[in-house]
Amino acid sequence: MTNRAELHLHVYAPALTVDDGRPLAAVEGMERAIPGLRLAWRVSDSGRPVALPERAAWLAKSVADGEFGMLCNGDKSYPVTMDGQRLSARSSPGGEPQLLVHAQLPQDEPVIAAAVDMLENVAEGVRARWGVVAPGPVRLVIAEQTGPKLGNPDGPPLGLPMLKLAWNIRSPRVPQYLGWINYWSAAAAEAIGFPDPSRDAELLARARRTASGGWVVKLTEAPLDVEDPAHLEALKRAYARFPGIGGRIEETA
Repeated sequence: MTNRAELHLHVYAPALTVDDGRPLAAVEGMERAIPGLRLAWRVSDSGRPVALPERAAWLAKSVADGEFGMLCNGDKSYPVTMDGQRLSARSSPGGEPQLLVHAQLPQDEPVIAAAVDMLENVAEGVRARWGVVAPGPVRLVIAEQTGPKLGNPDGPPLGLPMLKLAWNIRSPRVPQYLGWINYWSAAAAEAIGFPDPSRDAELLARARRTASGGWVVKLTEAPLDVEDPAHLEALKRAYARFPGIGGRIEETA
């Protein structure tokens, strides 16, 4: 079996509440973005897909635990998965519990073409504060940036900035890191000072406004590749432009 490149979606939203319909909104948002996708199977403890004829009821029941189990498309040759995790107050910015929605998909042409819609649909559906879509290797770089960490005396890789651990960031509306495609709610955009027409022309050319007043912003046209010097420079410019991301400075608003 060959290794397939993957895209990861991570969206951070307020914690689930009783009778919360946001998990279903997230799943349906994914399906709207990608033609033919149907997340109608749960993933068993052994990793096997199990059909969910009553998916909405299953999701509603899981809300009591503040999260929802892993769903998939039932196709092991082309796996797409999505789940929702409850992040405790202790491990979250501002001491507020959060919902983390995570999806994993093949990085192929149909998914790349749908990635902006996918992020927007899921983020708006769960009323997220912020979120990203990023290739797998970029996720590894983000992990190396986040610290401080024991055993990493040389600091972050590739000349990128160090990012604070989540629980050391004061506000949950501040994005913790950048991805290839970034979702910033209206509150997150305000916190980092986006947009500034005089400084953000390049980003605005690859951005669109959402129905809630947030933004979806691509750093590069093709999926972000930190081994591409032009992509790495685009990532560095974005971190320099928004020093609030990762809690490197306090909020500007």
